[in-house]
Amino acid sequence: MKKILIIDDEEWLREMIQLALRQRGYEVVEAHNGQEGIEKARQELPDLILCDVNMGKVDGYLTLAALRTEAPTAAIPFILMTGLADNAGMRHGMELGADDYLPKPFTTEVLYAAVEARLKKSQTVRDEAESKLRHLRDNISLMMPHEMRTPLNGIISNAELLAASAATLKANDVAEMGQEILKSSQRLERLIENFLIYAQLELIAADPKNVNALRIGRAEQPAAIIEKIAGAQAVQAGRLNDLKIEAVNVPVPMSGEYFTKIVNELVQNAFKFSEAGSSVRVTLAETFNGVELSVHDGGRGFSTEQIRRIGAYMQFDRKMQEQQGLGLGLVISKRLAELHGGTLSIEGSKGSGTTVTIKLPKAKAV
Repeated sequence: MKKILIIDDEEWLREMIQLALRQRGYEVVEAHNGQEGIEKARQELPDLILCDVNMGKVDGYLTLAALRTEAPTAAIPFILMTGLADNAGMRHGMELGADDYLPKPFTTEVLYAAVEARLKKSQTVRDEAESKLRHLRDNISLMMPHEMRTPLNGIISNAELLAASAATLKANDVAEMGQEILKSSQRLERLIENFLIYAQLELIAADPKNVNALRIGRAEQPAAIIEKIAGAQAVQAGRLNDLKIEAVNVPVPMSGEYFTKIVNELVQNAFKFSEAGSSVRVTLAETFNGVELSVHDGGRGFSTEQIRRIGAYMQFDRKMQEQQGLGLGLVISKRLAELHGGTLSIEGSKGSGTTVTIKLPKAKAV
């Protein structure tokens, strides 16, 4: 049974709505004002909230704003009821996160239609999220055992040698085993990190409100992030002289954490799939419509068909290239770009290198 919270300071209207909804089979909870409504929403976690706009002290807008800032109540469908449904008020309510407006007076048929439409949409969002989670679980169940076993084998085998033969091993051998354990541990850490990030992004994508919250982020010094992350990847690959950076410090409409992730994944791939001595070029430029990040390498490139088939857990020519990991890095970068209102594109052909370009809208002024 779906639970609906009614927040209104007019008792007769609450009674009328309550009777109508109970006849339809809904469980109904009432609140006499905005403050009480906020508390009831926190306690009851209803499936839908019907709230009057014009109430003393804490009106409908303040009630809505308060509930949208708290994780447990942020996604609850919220319908504002008002006898003054002017365009400015409606726009203000929608900006705060209202799902619908119900102009007073309304008939029971209109009430039922509004309630059922919101509940149906909410159920659709949940079903989509559950479907994506099932798909994610299926992929993980196939890929994770092998991907986790490989670095774990490296850790365990070297650790066993150290434990069994520490007294007879030379210092250089101990150092080499320590390096192998470190490399395997870092690979395992990145594997788990990418899995968690991908799962998080799929859940965010299932709810428009979460997407809007994600877009609040802003990286003020992206050039510094590129210098740091790309430089670290070049050092790790032993190819510092191959790295070329041209970056302007234009604000990027994405949190520094997510922008760092994109730069790290794209630059790491560029070094991984190109030979020492060939350049890896990273550029960040302001465009007419926003900002553009581009990473170019002189490696083997992708075929047109491979570019078309890019998706989670998709790895190309795995045996030939000895790729490691779930193949999530490029997909995570693409997903992050899309969730922030941008795009990721890949250009290149077999043997001529690859250019990955992310285009994002302009960062909002603060």
